[in-house]
Amino acid sequence: MFDSVGWGEILVLIVAGLFILGPERLPSAAAWAGRAIRQVREYATGAREQLRGELGPEFDELRKPLEELRGLRNFNPRTAVARTLFDDDPPKPNGYTPPKPNLTKPTPPPERLAKNEVPPVDPDAT
Repeated sequence: MFDSVGWGEILVLIVAGLFILGPERLPSAAAWAGRAIRQVREYATGAREQLRGELGPEFDELRKPLEELRGLRNFNPRTAVARTLFDDDPPKPNGYTPPKPNLTKPTPPPERLAKNEVPPVDPDAT
């Protein structure tokens, strides 16, 4: 539950609670917060069990996309870009793998137009 909240943040919240609520009311406020969190967890567990009972095996099929989304939390754009640019492409499902460009042989520059020559027009591109 406290994956993203460290001990430093918890300490700051406790000190802020002492200043805002005072030492007399802080224990009762902490107990109230604990009861509220426990009740929310019970509601979530009850809703999950009710869905599992109504949907049966289809419930697991609904959870698969959610698990994939959960995997995106650790998404690092730098590694994704580096993997895309520098790793070899896996073969496509139909077995086709696009040819690799030959980077050792430079392509010749396009021919220049003569003076007052009209460039070719592609009507489909406009």
